[in-house]
Amino acid sequence: MSLIATLARLEAVTTGRAHPVATVRHRHLSDRPLVFVPLTTAGEAGAPLGALVGTDRDAPRLLVVPQPRDRDLRFAFLAELADVVLPYIDSYADAVEAAERNETDPETGKRVKVEVELCADAPQLIVPSRAGIDHVRLLGRSMRFRRTAEQDPESPHPAPPRVPLLGRWLTHFGERARVPGSSLLLALTEVLGRHWATGQSSLEDQHLGALLAWIDPPPVSASLDGGDPHSGVTGAEAARRAELGRDAAGQLLCPPAGPATDPAFDNKLLAPAIERYDRARTAFAAAEDGLEADDRLGALAAAEREIRELVLSRTLPTWQAVWRGIDLLRELPEGAHGEERWTRDRWSFTGHRDRVAAGEPPQPRRDDAVTAANKLATREREQARLEAQEALDDPLVMAGRRLAGEAFAGEVVDVALVYSEGKRPSPRPLVTLRTDDRPYLGERAKAYRSLGGKPQAAEFVEQPEEGLLVLRIVDRMGRGKEPEQGSVPEKGDLLCFTLFEHEPRGGARLPDPEETPWTHGGPPGEQVPEAPDSVTREDVL
Repeated sequence: MSLIATLARLEAVTTGRAHPVATVRHRHLSDRPLVFVPLTTAGEAGAPLGALVGTDRDAPRLLVVPQPRDRDLRFAFLAELADVVLPYIDSYADAVEAAERNETDPETGKRVKVEVELCADAPQLIVPSRAGIDHVRLLGRSMRFRRTAEQDPESPHPAPPRVPLLGRWLTHFGERARVPGSSLLLALTEVLGRHWATGQSSLEDQHLGALLAWIDPPPVSASLDGGDPHSGVTGAEAARRAELGRDAAGQLLCPPAGPATDPAFDNKLLAPAIERYDRARTAFAAAEDGLEADDRLGALAAAEREIRELVLSRTLPTWQAVWRGIDLLRELPEGAHGEERWTRDRWSFTGHRDRVAAGEPPQPRRDDAVTAANKLATREREQARLEAQEALDDPLVMAGRRLAGEAFAGEVVDVALVYSEGKRPSPRPLVTLRTDDRPYLGERAKAYRSLGGKPQAAEFVEQPEEGLLVLRIVDRMGRGKEPEQGSVPEKGDLLCFTLFEHEPRGGARLPDPEETPWTHGGPPGEQVPEAPDSVTREDVL
């Protein structure tokens, strides 16, 4: 945690309100996000109980599994979920634009530019918390390998046709969520926690109600405090009420954001309702004549309606809280590099769309060595890029890097135009900067500043006295003997240099899977097909 974040948390404790740690929004927000609020059954990993899903905050779609142990009802739930999510995803698949991409020419081996299609926009899924992302990933794993009746007519439990396709898409969203800076799948608690610091721990910030209570505490009604109905409460008081407040029946006033449910709800309300549903279903199955069946069908419908109302009572407050959090984020202007990161998300979405359309198999349970190494390298590179871009976009984030000695800012007090030695002298101006920062500069250390959106490198020369730094500009001054206009700082300019690169470089290119040595799971030698994974509890919802 940076010093700025620590100070912001202390300020939040003192004032009773969350303190901003960002002046811009560092994540892209779609104009039409799909909000997904899932609930799972206690005691069985990933077993769905219900969900609220949709793009209209005033008209969510309620999906319920009245008996989570019934496999047919689970598949019906997943099929309904596919009927909501897949049309939303497909609505972004057809609108494309022309774009250029570097590819390797198979004949020459050189990198050439080719024109390809790029989706003009991409879908965005928003879940309440990090546990929701894990649930999406688990749903994807459990669905993408399911066999339909068309694929396997002898399957005892064939999946509806669209369920495996939804599993592939949810897996892609879950994998993309692991890439720093990606916005295809967002956990609202993490995005809010990136922009506001509260007076509680990071673990407590995973409770969406408590987090919003710190950021925007609700007013206390006159009936509660006996005073002015518009008087406010501190974030700590509102968060405590959100976490622990219960009604006369012992139920939480602010249900958890899922997918887990409150044990008091499970034991006192949900379990008896499911038992009544089971009894009604058994009685309906045992009905002997039409009149009796009609009566028992009404009882079964009433029992199912009761479960739906219970699930709605637990998910609707979270649904409203998610949209409230989205409204708070929309009030912040988007960072300058946010669109660039969203473009990479669009490339990712377009690539997976093409793989699905080409009939490629679903993602494997385990990646091969080259794929795993590439994913790890990508995440490390994107993490470094995200940290650099957030600092460049946000002066408050840059202040944290300056306090950490990773950047410095100051005023130019002198510029000396010096040239390098050699057959073709190049301009190497010396810039003297007055600063109050204390960066960690070693001999000939590199520093970078943003010039026209691109990094310009400088080299540390000396520190003639306390508060003065001499830097040598080494690039982005043109090819002529005289530097291009605006490429060299002038006296009186206010500059900010960083000691970290603005565009992190990638590592060495890894070999293709067919060229991977046998020590890492690849050829040479005849490769024996890998036996399929045995079914685990994670695979069975």
